[in-house]
Amino acid sequence: MAQKQTQPLGIELAKRRIITQQDIEKALEYQKTYPRKKLGDILHILHLCDSNELIKAIGEILDEKAILLEEGDIKLNISDYISLDIAKQNKAIPFGMEAGKIKVCFADTTNRRAIETIRLLLLNKGLVMEKYITFESNLDRILDSLEGVASDNINTNRDITGLVDSIIKTAMEKRASDIHFEPMEDRLRVRYRIDGQLINAVSIEADKQPQIIGRLKAISNMHQEKQESQDGRIILYPDYNIRVSSQKNVYGEKFVLRLLKKNAGIRNIFDLGFPNDPKLLKDSFDKKNSITIIAAPTGEGKTTTLYSVIDMLNKPNINITTIEDPVEIRIQGLNQIEIDTKTSFLDSLRTVLRQDPDIILVGEIRDAETAEIAMQSGQTGHYVLSTIHTINAVEVITRLRKMGISNYDIASTLATAISQRLVRKVCPHCRREREFTQEEKDIMNKIANKYNVTLDFNGKTTYQAVGCEKCNNMGYYDRIAMYEILIIDDDIKQLIVEDASSIQIAEKALQGSYKPLVIDGLRKVLEGKTTLEELNNKLVIY
Repeated sequence: MAQKQTQPLGIELAKRRIITQQDIEKALEYQKTYPRKKLGDILHILHLCDSNELIKAIGEILDEKAILLEEGDIKLNISDYISLDIAKQNKAIPFGMEAGKIKVCFADTTNRRAIETIRLLLLNKGLVMEKYITFESNLDRILDSLEGVASDNINTNRDITGLVDSIIKTAMEKRASDIHFEPMEDRLRVRYRIDGQLINAVSIEADKQPQIIGRLKAISNMHQEKQESQDGRIILYPDYNIRVSSQKNVYGEKFVLRLLKKNAGIRNIFDLGFPNDPKLLKDSFDKKNSITIIAAPTGEGKTTTLYSVIDMLNKPNINITTIEDPVEIRIQGLNQIEIDTKTSFLDSLRTVLRQDPDIILVGEIRDAETAEIAMQSGQTGHYVLSTIHTINAVEVITRLRKMGISNYDIASTLATAISQRLVRKVCPHCRREREFTQEEKDIMNKIANKYNVTLDFNGKTTYQAVGCEKCNNMGYYDRIAMYEILIIDDDIKQLIVEDASSIQIAEKALQGSYKPLVIDGLRKVLEGKTTLEELNNKLVIY
């Protein structure tokens, strides 16, 4: 819908005598502290005018329907239409039905991606969306009240020791990978990262913040007096290795706890999401005198894939050594080295080369020296597995070049570059089966055709993410990896030696077996493992 606003919102509101110039100045002063807050929301938060009149005027200025949304205005069960997770991501709340249309409130009606995501979800249910705007603060408050993922498990009236213990144990029960203790203006917010998404666990009174921080420092073996960034570990829980990081912010000290399960089982690589093709698996990892590199951002499952590969390669006649920070899973038959403050990947790798290894796992290539020795190790009879941070498999070559590795060494040593991302699996307990819409088919076919791939929709259905107690009302449970695999064949080697660009290398690779991440993602949508909405949230494909 076209917007009528032609001047800054403050001026338009002042013209309508909703606010004064003094109100604008107060709001702008507040915005210096909270730069992400919009002017309209600030005026509402500071009670500088009547909120009903304010939202009505904003709606007129933006040419949008507007409502001062409160809990009592919600006349339907939100999770019947979209999952709470989708609602939070897109800052949208369905709140009523009228004349066959479903009313949906947005915090930002200029966010076309959010609006299109919700519109498509509701269209899949045969519903036409009627768009409204409301204050973001109201919308966030309502969504937070609906979430309460751990409120039944955590009693904030307990003593500090018991409270911190309860927060940590609840995180373990909820399958959280991280716990965030975040000082806010008026409270201490605790959030869990579950299946890659941050969700609220509990809010604690601000006056308890110093005691909770003191307790976290005590059990993490940190300095109590220091407020600078610190790192520590919690070893109170026998099944977990908990890494702790602190960082000072404007309201105190934020703590992040990374929960690493000590005896987590190693999953079969096909269960992780690797294409179910034994020949491709052999071509990717059954190597000698070379290096295989897995590329992805932090938290996208690189280490899990490496463990699965190492477990597959682990045999009595093979000497395997790993260099990790930290050792997340202990595997029988391996020589596992953990990096500490006195050693580095580089120092450990130099020592390991004198230990007669057949296979070396280097947790991460972080610098030029480690990259150089890892490549040299691959040239001297070893098979090296490692990870690197790049956006896709082809860019592994570019990253190694930037680290100073010669084109000749890359071409002669790099055997496979693999990129991966994690997407959430639709919850098997509450998912709803449905047919693909024509619009979804068109989106998927357009992408597949770009890479000369044909998708077969015959007999295939998809699922609607709903939300239940087992998945914390998210609609998704656990994650699966999408992979793109670049085998460095003779044609690619030649291009590397000729210093071809990543674009040229990708064009040649696409003529062979290489396909980008999105293609594996589309296949997993067709298999019913994830949804098109989740794939879009990860890769932004429409």
